[in-house]
Amino acid sequence: MADPTIVPRAEHTISRRDIDPDALKVLYRLKDHGHAAYLVGGSVRDLLLGRRPKDFDVGTSAHPYEIKKLFRNCWIIGRRFRLAHVKFGAKVIEVATFRRQVPEPPPEGATTGGASGHGPAPTSHHHNTFGTPEEDAFRRDFTVNALFYDIATFSVIDYVGGIGDLQARILRSIGEPDVRFHEDPVRMLRAVVLATRLGLVLDPPVADAIRRHQGLIATAAPARLLEEYYKILRSGAAERTFAALRESGLLRHITPEVHKAPAALWDALRRLDTYRARFDAAPDTLTNTILVGTLLAPLGLLGRRQVEPTVVDGEKPRAKPLLGILPVARRDVERLHQGAAVQRRLRDLAAPARAQRGLMNRPIFNEALTWIEIHGDAPEALEHWRAARAHASPVEAGEEQPRPGRRRRRPRRPRAAE
Repeated sequence: MADPTIVPRAEHTISRRDIDPDALKVLYRLKDHGHAAYLVGGSVRDLLLGRRPKDFDVGTSAHPYEIKKLFRNCWIIGRRFRLAHVKFGAKVIEVATFRRQVPEPPPEGATTGGASGHGPAPTSHHHNTFGTPEEDAFRRDFTVNALFYDIATFSVIDYVGGIGDLQARILRSIGEPDVRFHEDPVRMLRAVVLATRLGLVLDPPVADAIRRHQGLIATAAPARLLEEYYKILRSGAAERTFAALRESGLLRHITPEVHKAPAALWDALRRLDTYRARFDAAPDTLTNTILVGTLLAPLGLLGRRQVEPTVVDGEKPRAKPLLGILPVARRDVERLHQGAAVQRRLRDLAAPARAQRGLMNRPIFNEALTWIEIHGDAPEALEHWRAARAHASPVEAGEEQPRPGRRRRRPRRPRAAE
């Protein structure tokens, strides 16, 4: 492997002023105790592009329990590979030890064609072990995600040519795309999403590999894919991202309903992006209920429940709402039904004051109002309820209140025998 490219402070645009102060605390404490400490991954990429990163992740030479000794507010998570989460209130700085991937020999009798029936045999890289910064860079998915910012020298370290690809606006795979997509099919979806969001062009080998192996995406864990959908919907670029996913062919295998969606869905995504553009970061009002409703309602799937065909532990199949192969939470579907039920009442501005106070006291009120703000085309109703909520008590405004604890009754003493 070649020596890395080191970009000194004078030749890049990353400033400590743009780094989260809590992430800086973590970086400096690790450095001051003799460990290598780098800002890693997407945060470095976004800072070089002049964007505000969503998360600030840290890579270090310190092992997980060495990290824990340095931070009282640290929790160790993970089974396959231990990660340290350093918590500052609701914020989490993820700290990972540099690691490498050890190839696992294929089992006897394994075919060499992979899931698509042709191409190189997939190489398993599930055994992560501690490694060097260089090994950590080469285990990542795309070159633009493998850049490091060294807090000791304020320089950017590039082992894989990511800086040149950022300048050329190219999304390139680290290693052979065929092999990397067999390792983790979700990388195909992330490639399309990342290129669309950042205005990059897919490297031709990456685009060709996605066309060849797009069917592999259906073998990924549905829960992971659903989480990726939520990230897209919160990004502010949902309309053009789903359009790019449809063009790539991936939507056909995940959510065929979205792949052949009517114009109403694209209008709903456009409205969602317009709402998201008003905020620097995704607001708390964009709950999973609102996001999945943006997909289900225009598709006419809100009342549909499919039955899972598989039987688990001998139990009968249970009805569960599905969007393609994605398992939508029942709670979100029920809340969508509740929100739809109060829409007509929210538009009735002549209702008695007592009825309006009762409506604001319902747990679904805030989500129903957000739905009207995004999809409702009812500005008068929106202004009316905003004013009412501003002058209401927390209980009347639908804010959840802590439930008082139940007092335990003291056991009665048995009466003495007469």
